[in-house]
Order: sequence, then structure tokens, then C-alpha cells
Amino acid sequence: MSAADPASSTSPGNRLATASSPYLRLHAHNPVDWYPWGEEALARARHEDKPIFLSIGYSTCYWCHVMERESFSDPGIAEAMNRSFVNVKLDREERPDLDEVYMTATQLMTGQGGWPNSLFLTPALDPFFAGTYFPPEDKWGRPGFRSILEGIGDAWQGRRLDVEAQARELGDAVRHHLGGRFAPAAGPPSPEVFAAALRTLEGRFDPTWGGFGEAPKFPTPSNLMLLLEVAAENPSARRMLDATVDRMARGGIYDQLAGGFHRYATDREWKVPHFEKMLYDNGSLLEVWARAWKLSGDPELARVARGTVAFLDRELSAPEGGFWSAIDAETGGQEGAFHVWTAAELEAELGPEDAAFLAPLYGFDRPPFFEGVHYVLHLPRPLAEQAERRRVPYDELLATMAPLRAKLLAARERRPHPATDDKVLADWNGLAIAGLAVAGRLLGEPAWVARAARAARFVLTVMRPAGGTLLHAWRAGQGEVPAFLADYAYVVHGLLELHAASDGDAAREWLAAAVDLTDEQRQRLAHPDGGFYAAGESADLLCRSRDLFDGASPSANGVALLNLLRLADVTGDDGFRAEAERALRGFAPLAAAQPAAARTVAIAARRFHASGGAAGSAAPGAAATGYGGLAAEAAGLVGAELEVGPTGPDGWRPFRLRLRTADGWHVNTDTAPEGLVATTIAGSGCEVRALVHPAPSRTLAGFGAEPVPVWEGEVEIAGELRPGTSGRAALRVVAQPCDEGRCLPPVTFDVAGVAP
Repeated sequence: MSAADPASSTSPGNRLATASSPYLRLHAHNPVDWYPWGEEALARARHEDKPIFLSIGYSTCYWCHVMERESFSDPGIAEAMNRSFVNVKLDREERPDLDEVYMTATQLMTGQGGWPNSLFLTPALDPFFAGTYFPPEDKWGRPGFRSILEGIGDAWQGRRLDVEAQARELGDAVRHHLGGRFAPAAGPPSPEVFAAALRTLEGRFDPTWGGFGEAPKFPTPSNLMLLLEVAAENPSARRMLDATVDRMARGGIYDQLAGGFHRYATDREWKVPHFEKMLYDNGSLLEVWARAWKLSGDPELARVARGTVAFLDRELSAPEGGFWSAIDAETGGQEGAFHVWTAAELEAELGPEDAAFLAPLYGFDRPPFFEGVHYVLHLPRPLAEQAERRRVPYDELLATMAPLRAKLLAARERRPHPATDDKVLADWNGLAIAGLAVAGRLLGEPAWVARAARAARFVLTVMRPAGGTLLHAWRAGQGEVPAFLADYAYVVHGLLELHAASDGDAAREWLAAAVDLTDEQRQRLAHPDGGFYAAGESADLLCRSRDLFDGASPSANGVALLNLLRLADVTGDDGFRAEAERALRGFAPLAAAQPAAARTVAIAARRFHASGGAAGSAAPGAAATGYGGLAAEAAGLVGAELEVGPTGPDGWRPFRLRLRTADGWHVNTDTAPEGLVATTIAGSGCEVRALVHPAPSRTLAGFGAEPVPVWEGEVEIAGELRPGTSGRAALRVVAQPCDEGRCLPPVTFDVAGVAP
């Protein structure tokens, strides 16, 4: 840890004192006879026929710190641990493959999970008892850790056969859950998977405070990326995106003084965060805010993007060129102590007049709301609205606030700092590289692109020694764990964004590196059914997973799919596209069954269809959407012609789109019942508004209790479009041709405008 290394002490410490992980080093002076995960510990468990106590956490985990203080520092508890168990510490950020396996076991056994994750394993590594945080003594209706150690020890000695049977059963359940095979589909997921994921977000959207669901609220960048995918033409997605980025940026989840986002909000209003700051959140959210700014031009979004870059540069930049992982939530055992303020502290630093000026801006003009006495600075109203209320220009208000913010930040900097986890992770650096490259390109800041390039060169050289495999983690000159899928996927994503933000030799350098890493990813992690394993083969791993669902970060397989599609576009190599199609077919059954959990894969499916479907299958003017010959048949059944009128004084042009369906076929109208593919018209490189749809040609029965309105023959759809910066005037049509007995895959095609 950069703030204070817990392993630094006059005593020699236990085996964890020389670990590279700051989390392991936090336990270096416990009386527990700790081992790091590895063959030495596993061999001892086998030799002495003892169960393993496995404790998994990470350095910025609040309850991990609590359990370290309460239980692992207690000599009596340590004696019981050392007598009956081989005790192993694991940093989940260094071995996410093991963390996934044993978190799955905890969730299967208890119905919930979290960190610290506390498990008991047989010497064969099958888990048989699991939980999260345990208090040292019995309380809150839960057994204490001391009681658990005694009970597990007695069971191992007195009911060994029952324990081993339970362990085998749970181990088999984990293997089935994570490593089970499912048959690939005949084609990639349809565009309906994306539409279904979007509908789920609409159903969970909080229209008052933004975000999705109730408290606690997480940033979940994959939600925002899904909205960004269609926000330019979909009013519902735009509304959800605008509200969420506004409320998050104004809340306490965003550090209003130093920039950067905290881990999540504990309340519905985004006001009270869990105070740790993670590199992966800030890298992804920087990309989101830059893209959202490009869409809306809102200066507040640019301000937050700039603040996030400043935070990354000031607080998470490693001198070697990469980025550190995280900043702790607590200082001196107190959650948020570094960040929160009392009214007296604010007035003492600012003086009465300036405190009165800032109070309504930063929300401390009302009763304190954090632990009854503290404030978390936030913006109850948008700054633009505050400027209007005060009858000053927005920029003038920011300029007036700047020295007062600087005064508070300087005062905060004099406080004891939370610890920083100074290990460098390839995957999280990939997200930061992408965020900086996108933000630098869109906001016109070449220094940000240069900072992204510096981090990329660190990952490509120091974390990928010449002739060697990419490494997952590095700290203080040490790095041993081979890369996981997330490392390849996120780093390649960052390299492709650097390619887009660069030109000349630099652009070629980043593209070549992206291709090279993708080749290594394929060689080490390719799954026989398409897509990629999360981890390479390892003797200490119960099973290898192939996950496609999003979590705190976007699905690694989903990002890998997007990378393959982008590589196909920028290199012209159809092999990348064919590999993406094969992976999409492999993921189609699960994506169709659970679209809300597979948002990044849904984005990849949408882009696959929008850019032409299967390589070589698109008919001229109509991009088929996969499914082999059925797609080719569908592509020939729907066509359109676009007539565009003259440009009006506001830049908008009227249009008429004549949509034609082959004889004997029809398409659903724009108001198809849920579960069917509605015909949609959207801008392709342009904005669209004021759509006027014709009445149905006829209405069919037979879809549940709802009638199905359809169009057949030729119908005309009117509206207005405004070309984008490229001057392009084209519409994107999605329609599904059906006859009286079947429906074919939906087709997606662009129609360019012609003069009237």
C-alpha cells in the first residue's frame, strides 16, 4: 500500500510479509500461521490430512479489515485456527478465477455472497462450509468465528464421511454451474435480445433519482453502455441515460472535491457512498461520461470527465506508467472519515461568508445526513440551474467556486489518508486506457491520449516480458499470474480506442498490439463451442468457466466479442467476424434466456446484425441477420426507398420512406405486441424525429389475447431527419418478414436518401 505498508514492522511477520499483494501483507503480523494460496499450503493439507480454511478478500474491503482486527489478530482464535486447519489467504483481485469458483460455492450454499469470503475446503479443494464475515463471538443471531472453528474441527474428526460427501456434492454443483456445456444455437442471438435487455432496464428505472432499482445503487457501466448504444435515436434510452449520469454526477458517489467515483451509493439518491474508489469503475465511467457528453454537449458531463481524469492522474498513477488498483473506504477504522465534513469543519476552513455561499451548492445548508453529524458534499441542484438562480453565467459560478473547492481539498489532504492498493492489474488498466483514449479524442485533450499510451506501453512491456505471456498483476517488480480473459479483452479494448485516437505509426502500433494479444487470447483461452474460457488451465482450479453475464464490469466475453467485430472492421479480416459469429451462436441460448444479464453480449449481437450479419450473407442494400440460409431468404423479402426533401432553416429535412414487402409476406407494425419484433426506423448517422406511421394493412389474431397489426405490400412512413457531421442522410430499418405459417429472422438494412 502506498499510504502505509502494513507489512512494515520490526517483527519478521508470517509468510505473508513477503507477498506482493497489499491485502495479504495486511495480515503479515497476525498470530495466524497464514499461507498464501499455492502448492506449499495445498501440499501440507494433503500431507497432514487437514481441512483448509480459505479467506478471500481484497485490500479496500471494509469488512475484510474488520475481520482481520477482530478475529485474525486474536491470539486465542489464531491458536484454534493453527491447531486444526491449514490457513490460506487469497487476494481475489490477483486470482479472480479462484474467487469465482469459491464465491459460487458460497452462493450455492448460503444463497448470498460477499467479501470476506470464508470457506472450509477438503485437501482435494472441494468446499464443504462457507460464509462471509463472521464476528469473533456469537451475536446478531449468527455463530461467532470461534464457535465455527470448534464445530468444523469436531465435524472433521467425528463425521468425516458426511463432511467429504457434502464437499463432493457441493464441488460437483460448482463444476456444473460454472463449467456446464450448452449446445450452440443455429444462429447468433436476434436483435430481440437487445430489445429485451433494454425493456428490463426500463422496468427497473428510477425516474426520480436515475439509475436502476432501489438502494444500494451501483454504477454498472454495462447498463449505461447499453443505453448509449441507442440513445441517439431512442427517446426512452436517452431519458434514462440523461437522468442517470446527471444524478450520479451530482451525488456523493462522485467526489465533488477531488473527482472520481466511489464504489456505489448506499441510498437511492446517490448521496451517501461506500467510499472506496476502484480503478475499474473510474476507467469505464470516464468512457461513459465522454460519450454522453458527445451526445448531449452538456458542460456538466465534460466537467465530471475532466475531474475523473484529474483524479486518475493525481491519485492512482503509478510512477512506472500504469495505474494502481484502488483506494480504501476507511481511515483509522472509520468508513468515509477522509471524505466527510461536519458543519463546524466546513465553516472553520471557509469562513462564515464563503461557507454560506457554498452551503446550498454542496448541500450542507440542511441537517447532516451521514451518521447524524456529517455531510457528504453533493449538488442538490444542477450547477447550471444554480447559476441561473443567482443570475450569473455558468462559467462565472464555476470560477467563483474553484478557490473555495481548492481550500477544502487542501484541508482534506492534511487528514490521514486511506490506504491505496498499489498493485497494477492488466484488465483494470485496460479500462482506464480506453476511458482516457475516448475522453481525450472526444474532448480534444491529446495529453489524455498520451497518458493512455504510457499506461499501454507499461502493460505491453513490463507486464508482458519479451516472448512471454501477458501477466494479470504486477507490484514492486513482481508479476507471476498469467492473464485471464478479462485482461486480454479489456486491454485490447483500450488498444483499439488508442488506435482510434491516434494516427500514423502510433495508430498502426496499437492495432498490431491488439491483433497480437487477440491471437494469444485465442491460443490460451478459446472454448470449443465458441467464445473463451475465463482462465487458462490450472491444476488448482476446480473448473474453468465461460461466463457471458455482466457484473460490476462488462462481461469479458462480451467485450471480447465487440473487439472481434471491431478488428474485422478495421483490418478487413473476415476471420475475426467469423470468430465473433461462432461465439455469438455459442452464447445465443443463454443470452436469449437471460438478456437482462447479458447486456454486453446483446450489444455485440446488435452490432453484428447492424453491420451485415454473417460474413458474405448480406444481399445488396439489406444486411441479413445471421441464421444461415433463412437470413438470406429474409433479406430478399423486405426493401425500402427513401425520398428526402430540402433542408429547412433549422437543419431538418422531411422524408418519406416507402417500405415494401414481397407478395404473400408481411411485417409487424411499429406497435407489435411484446415478444414480437416491431418494425423500427432509426437514423443511421443522422437524427430522426416526428415519425408518422401508416395504419395497419390488416390485423391478425393468434398471439395470445393480443391482435397483431401488420403491414404488407407497400406502405409509407413519413418523418424528419437531420444529417450528422458526416452529412449522411440514411435510415436504418429493422423488420421481420412473416407469412401465414412462419416468421424468418429479422433483417436490418440502411436506406440512403435520394433527391425528390
